[in-house]
Amino acid sequence: MKLLLVGRGRMGRLVESLAPEYGCEIAGSVGRALALRPAEWPAADVAVDFSLADAVPGNFRQLAARGTAIVIGTTGWQTHERELRALAAEHGIGVVSAPNFALGVNLFAALAARAAELVAPRPSFGAWIHELHHAAKRDAPSGTALLLQAALASHGFDRKIDVASTRAGEIPGTHTIGFDGGGETITLTHSARDRTPFARGALEAATWVYGRTGWYSMKDVLGL
Repeated sequence: MKLLLVGRGRMGRLVESLAPEYGCEIAGSVGRALALRPAEWPAADVAVDFSLADAVPGNFRQLAARGTAIVIGTTGWQTHERELRALAAEHGIGVVSAPNFALGVNLFAALAARAAELVAPRPSFGAWIHELHHAAKRDAPSGTALLLQAALASHGFDRKIDVASTRAGEIPGTHTIGFDGGGETITLTHSARDRTPFARGALEAATWVYGRTGWYSMKDVLGL
């Protein structure tokens, strides 16, 4: 299976280094210079987009017109999601979009949903989410924090959920959900030690979506 890397920053280079383990060949990459010349983009079976949020809609239009399946690893572009879903359906391509591709994070979200079911009927408990990322991360709160917030809300926790963000240094990503009641606190935390889990998850998504049509999340890829 041939992969096109859209954005060759730290995540793109990590996907490139791990691709052979997943039976993938890198057809090429699209950096800033080539982004403006889509006719020169190498042909590929699946594109993995770890570019910038503002670039995602334009990249998507070009890739969908080619019939290329897409894995979107960038966050912050979701105001365009309705348009991109329509394009995916029009061109009959498969798309995996996720705020976080790490296996542990997606299991963590499932645990958060179950915790919400248990805590929601107990009004003495309030909920909060705190996320930490490296200083260069642009969106705050992170897409993963919003995913966790939605998981709590959709599983019965209908009270306010305070969300806070920290940006400092080189933190790959740490997310904590907490429930605080009278005299006691429950916390669940996921910490990434490096960026490898995100790249491996993106490669799993790429191999899974090849040959499929439709719009999917990592819950579909992992069968959660």
